[in-house]
Amino acid sequence: MKKILVLGLGAGDINQIPYGVYKHLVEAEHVFLRTKEHPVVADLEREGMKFTSFDSIYEKHSDFPAVYEEICETLLAQAENVDTTVYAVPGHPLVAERTVQLLLEKGPERDVTIEVGGGQSFLDAMFQALKIDPIEGFQLVDGTDLSKEMMHLKTHTIIGQVYDRFVASEVKLSLMEKLPDEYSIAIVTAAGSKEEEIIWIPLYELDHKVEVHNLTSVYVPPVQQEQILYREFSKLREIIAELRGPNGCPWDKKQTHVSLKKYLIEEAYELIEAINEEDIDHMIEELGDVLLQVMLHAQIGEDDGYFSIDDIIEGISAKMVRRHPHVFGEVEADNVEQVLQNWEQIKQEEKGGNIQKSLLEGVGKGLPNLLKAVELQKEAAKVGFDWKEIGPILDKVKEELREWNEAKDNHDSTEMELEFGDLLFALVNVARHYKIDPEEALFKTNEKFSRRFRYIEEKVAQNDKPFAEYSLEELDAFWVEAKKQGK
Repeated sequence: MKKILVLGLGAGDINQIPYGVYKHLVEAEHVFLRTKEHPVVADLEREGMKFTSFDSIYEKHSDFPAVYEEICETLLAQAENVDTTVYAVPGHPLVAERTVQLLLEKGPERDVTIEVGGGQSFLDAMFQALKIDPIEGFQLVDGTDLSKEMMHLKTHTIIGQVYDRFVASEVKLSLMEKLPDEYSIAIVTAAGSKEEEIIWIPLYELDHKVEVHNLTSVYVPPVQQEQILYREFSKLREIIAELRGPNGCPWDKKQTHVSLKKYLIEEAYELIEAINEEDIDHMIEELGDVLLQVMLHAQIGEDDGYFSIDDIIEGISAKMVRRHPHVFGEVEADNVEQVLQNWEQIKQEEKGGNIQKSLLEGVGKGLPNLLKAVELQKEAAKVGFDWKEIGPILDKVKEELREWNEAKDNHDSTEMELEFGDLLFALVNVARHYKIDPEEALFKTNEKFSRRFRYIEEKVAQNDKPFAEYSLEELDAFWVEAKKQGK
């Protein structure tokens, strides 16, 4: 069976290469190198190593995956012609070497055995050069495939594969989404060799003050400043846990799911207000307040041993994937109507098909009653219980108003309340027919009333006379002025 022997060139000079690896390299008829840009290559060449490098392939392609694919295919094709093909890579073959992973994946499919030899990882040299202990927490990430989500700010982080200024620039931009521009990082070049160099720079200089090449790695020290960690979800979780912990806040420790209900409603409405005002800063603040309510409920659940924020996140993630088969599965949905139809079908299947006692069971649960009225009517309309024209709807409004007047004339306060509810319900139907959000409409009216009343207050204050000394006619005159100004 054909074989590819993969060897590591180590991280430093020739004296750090294991003897067995050294013998293979200098005694092999021919060695393929991923790159000849490595400190030991010149020494090995003097010792008699004959090689071909794949550096020219890097110049052919615009992205690294294509480079790695061609190197892999070239080696597998070579392996068909000889018993053993020797392939050497920087460092250790199983550390930050995508070509080796591709060989391990594709070799068996081509009846080629992939044997991995030794070699010193560049990580050993990095730990020694930076004087860090990975037991404190450590992560290694690929600079060519870095995103902010990969970063764990409280650990030592080494970013490899920082081959050129373009990669350095992408790494910088990803890091700057999590860290201050001036955050101190280290550029480590040729760790473990005679050319080893460590330069500490502010993050923003990463791609324009330092030369980078294939022996360059970036080191990001663990974040010590609490304020930098405030953007991290894990930090928020720690803060909430501490607030409810033994030495936490008496108010937070006292709260229950029931006691927090009113605050969740208040914060939701304040968020809606910020959205209506198109005030981004206010939205950020109010979204934070809503998230705080979620976190408090989650912490209470964790303290009581019933659930945690992890369960909440898992539940909503699973639901979103399950209910969006047109995104995460094979189902097709070309428009919003199809999406909603799929959503409702999946929702019914989750609830056990037809076990629901009533079509309206659970509809609008927990919503303010004005919004609940909308949802109840929409649900009934799905089975045809709805007027198609506005005429009968307006007739219903008139009928309910007439019945309310009758209750008023009879001085029946209980019946007046019921008929007033019927009138509101009928008006909701009018709003729904014209695609008006009744909650939004009432909100705008409230805002308008507040604005005009503030104008009245200003006029009263200008005249240095208390409200009580104004007649209703005088105040109404101010109202008319405010109304004209509003228009």
